[in-house]
Amino acid sequence: MDIMGLVKKQLQKRGKMGSFVLSCLRNIIYIFFSDAYITKRKFKKCFGYKLNLSNPQTLNEKIQWLKLYDRKDFYTLCADKYAVRSFLKTQFGDEYLIPLIYSTSNWKDINQQNITSFPCIIKANHTCGTNVIIKDKNSVDWQLLQQSCKKWLRTNTYLHTQEWQYKKIDRKIIVEKLLLTSQGKIPNDYKLNFINGKLEFVYVSVDREGENKRNVYDSQWKPLFFSWAGANKNPDTIRGEEVPEPSTFEKMKEVATIIAKQFKYVRVDFYVVDGRLYFGEITLHHGGGFNRFYPEEYDLIYGKHLTL
Repeated sequence: MDIMGLVKKQLQKRGKMGSFVLSCLRNIIYIFFSDAYITKRKFKKCFGYKLNLSNPQTLNEKIQWLKLYDRKDFYTLCADKYAVRSFLKTQFGDEYLIPLIYSTSNWKDINQQNITSFPCIIKANHTCGTNVIIKDKNSVDWQLLQQSCKKWLRTNTYLHTQEWQYKKIDRKIIVEKLLLTSQGKIPNDYKLNFINGKLEFVYVSVDREGENKRNVYDSQWKPLFFSWAGANKNPDTIRGEEVPEPSTFEKMKEVATIIAKQFKYVRVDFYVVDGRLYFGEITLHHGGGFNRFYPEEYDLIYGKHLTL
């Protein structure tokens, strides 16, 4: 264990104060050390080998290279879950947009007076994985929800992920209609992965409120038997029952291909509810470049497909 690891272990024993000090130390590291240094350190810890930025080979290595050296203002627009709506509306109209209920830059505005349409999902436009689903308005702890939103607005995603596109986003809290199937469930999340403008595979998140299985298919919806997920996922049990090809798959590919022309690697996400297609988000670096392939050789296989 390195010095930072030992310090982290000791501070975690000291409860809230230790967590606060640890957070401050992390921010100091993120501010005073280069993105490349921090990324290399994280990569070695995740994969067990050194990140080769001068001659990257695997897909995860090349995603790290893109994260550090391929930076454009347009990427900030795409990563902004609020601003990207205007881009999509200009390109495709508003038929694929999830209905927007409310938006604000002030966490205090998230209250009963402003949020009156349910079910809904409340999330930050500049972070990953920060959201609250509300199906029953009577079950909401508004004070707790406001504190969550306050914390989200203070979060600088760039400092923690080295993903430059998040650095200049005008932070907001947005409230969208919650998409539900006819059975009252969250719909599958179809994640289309493009390499140099070509659809390589579709990563489907199934039963997202339950076991959250992950299935992978090629561009013709034939099953591919590998996974690309975080270390907390068991590769032996991650795949669920086979998912039928969505009725909107051709339209999904058509829309996503237009978007993908702007990137060397990109993931474009969609939902389908009662046969209607909805845009999810644009992700420039799947898992921040730290998700692992199982079997591992697929990391190199798809890495060879990506020309930097």
